[in-house]
Amino acid sequence: MKNILLPTDFSENSWNAIKYALAFFKDTPCDFYLLHVTLISNYTSGEFTIYPTTEVLDKTLLKKAKTDLKKFLDKVKKHPLSATHKFFDINSYNYFVDAIREQIKENFIDLIVMGTKGASGLNEIILGSNTGDLITQVKCPVLVVPEKAVFSTPKEIAFPTDYNIFYPTAILNSIAEIAKMFRSAIRILHVVRKDEELTSFQQDNKNYLHDFFINRKHSFHRITNKKIENGIQCFVESRNINMIVMVAKNINLFQRILFRPTVEEISYHIEIPFLVVHEQNN
Repeated sequence: MKNILLPTDFSENSWNAIKYALAFFKDTPCDFYLLHVTLISNYTSGEFTIYPTTEVLDKTLLKKAKTDLKKFLDKVKKHPLSATHKFFDINSYNYFVDAIREQIKENFIDLIVMGTKGASGLNEIILGSNTGDLITQVKCPVLVVPEKAVFSTPKEIAFPTDYNIFYPTAILNSIAEIAKMFRSAIRILHVVRKDEELTSFQQDNKNYLHDFFINRKHSFHRITNKKIENGIQCFVESRNINMIVMVAKNINLFQRILFRPTVEEISYHIEIPFLVVHEQNN
């Protein structure tokens, strides 16, 4: 049984992420927790935070949020569903990240699935937004579903790495588990500058990855490009890549791929889901 958290603001990209999650876990028993957060930060003024009384909240903000979430849940249940899927609706009046952390602890969340919206790179899509806060501040796996992503079986999963970080077993197990679900091939990608060679430490890490995935279909790929994001784009376009896995622990690579690209041709930011994995949950 998987416990999946689905934060929603009732938007179209949120709905698209939920449809993706339902298709992704079609054959997996799951408890889905639909969470709508009425943000405390929406009700601040100047240097002072204004906290509406509980009575005001119940009669206005939270009452409307509860009604809207019930309607949204009804919409979800009209979608083709698996008999092994259960749904729970949760309203929270809190800061977004705090609300997420609370649900992770209370409901033993295994994965968060959240949609994004934007047209020219995750820098514009999520930096400073709820999704950006989520993947950088909460140590729980997050599946980031772009607005134009349509589910298809992930036959190939791209795993960009610079081999400069030793990945703990827990991180690699998360990647292997997804690959096992769909019998996916793991394509380990290293984007390098011209004539760049691996250090002995990098080569040891590469060998370790090979040994770890020895019983999984995997391969190693090297692309020469000055910009990592462009190298990934070339790789995605040349293969049947349906998902990109990123490790939050590798901060340098993580930021370069997720936050810096701004050029419009980086289409994987609006078409291909990112699975962000962490070393441990918090």
